[in-house]
Parts: sequence; structure tokens; C-alpha cells
Amino acid sequence: MASLGPALRPNQWVPASAYWMFVAGWTALFLLAWLLSPAYFPGPGRVFEAMGTLTSQQGLIAELATSLGLFAQSLVIAAILSMGLAYLTVVAAVRPFILALTRARFLSLVGLTFIFTMSLGGGRPLKVALLVFGISAFFLTSMVDVVAQVPREKLDHARTLRMGEWRVVWEVIILGQMGPALDALRQNAAIGWMMLTMVEGISRSEGGIGALLMDQNKHFNLAAILAVQIVFLLAGFLQDAALAWLKATVVPHAALTTVRR
Repeated sequence: MASLGPALRPNQWVPASAYWMFVAGWTALFLLAWLLSPAYFPGPGRVFEAMGTLTSQQGLIAELATSLGLFAQSLVIAAILSMGLAYLTVVAAVRPFILALTRARFLSLVGLTFIFTMSLGGGRPLKVALLVFGISAFFLTSMVDVVAQVPREKLDHARTLRMGEWRVVWEVIILGQMGPALDALRQNAAIGWMMLTMVEGISRSEGGIGALLMDQNKHFNLAAILAVQIVFLLAGFLQDAALAWLKATVVPHAALTTVRR
């Protein structure tokens, strides 16, 4: 038990082998709890049988690919819009307008869906618009905070190097804060991924994993619902890992400040 001491105390370093041992232990506990779940809750056998049926008969993989394409398109548009607007908060004249836009995160999509439908029609443009709105409302707020948290000392240091103000914005705010910006993108992408099923349920053209999940929920097929949710969760993990890889590739030095000792 003495070897478990560091793992039970805060801010302690443990070897990778010990960490993966805990991962395996928690995984085993989760599977045991699943196997011992009440009779009305489908066990692993029923869920994976339903997953096979969904894959062979209802195109689960094709629906997932459709959803991933839709989400990737929406995320790229939302990232460009949110980052661009957030970086413009360095200009005092437009800052109040952009700060007002961040309050859009308190709006509900229920009434706005009608406005988007009347403006864009339906189908993929409607789904992209709803996802972009949902992601941007939160991502813009995070990005405004990223820009605002730049220490004044860094700005002054760049000015002492005879940089112009826009060069200071590029070097210190955009490039210097790229690590926190990508962290914010990763967090808000997860929020957008959760919105995907709702958006695909609103507009079912082109299908998608959200529409497939809604169909199974309509028929109270719990085993199929869990099967789709597992696939949805795994896709979310892969998306998160891809964004983590992007940060490690673009700003590899950022990881040096987060290594636990």
C-alpha cells in the first residue's frame, strides 16, 4: 500500500505503468457494473448485437461519416468567425459590438430555428448555420477571454522592440496565445459535438448519426440507443484527440508548462 501513497495524494507524480494500471482498474469496475445492471438495462451482448444490426442494415458507419463531415465544416467556419472577431476586440471602437455578440450564448435555438429556416431554407445549409451559431456563441466568449488575458508586460516588451501595433497583435496576441486559443477550440468543439444530434434531429435531410439516434429513441430501442451513443462517444474521443494533436503540432512548446512533476 505504501507504493499507492503518491497516487492518493494531490499533485504527485506517478509512473506511466501505475497510471495505466488505474485506468485498467476503473475500466474493469465499469464493465462489472454494466454486467450487474438491472434487467431492463441492456447488457454488453445486446448492445453490440444491436450495433452490428445498425451497421449492416441501417448504415451506421455511413451516417457517422455524414455527421463528421457536417461537423468539420461547421467547426472550421465557427473557428474562423470566432477567432477573427475576438482578435478585433483590440480595437476599442468595435469591442462593445463583439462583447454584445458573446451574449448570444444565452439564446435558445427554439425560436431561432424558424428564422434560420426562413433565411436559408433547409437541408445542409440550415444544419451548418445552427451548428456554427451554437459553437460560435460559446467559442467567441472563450476567445475574448484569451485575448483579454494577455499580460500588459508582453505588449510593452514587444513595443520596446519597435514593433507597430498590428505587429504586436500578430506576434503577442495571435501567435503568443495560440496554445490557449487551441485549448478553447478543443473545449468548445466538444460542446458543438453534443449539439450535433439536436441539429440533425431538427433537419433530417442527408441523415446523420443524430437522425439515426432519434429514430431509435422514437421506437424505445434502448440497446440500439446505447450502441449509437457508444459510437458517438468514440467519435468524440477521436475528435478530441485530433485537436490535441493539432495543438501539440502547432505549439509544441505549450506542453512544457503543463507537464506534471
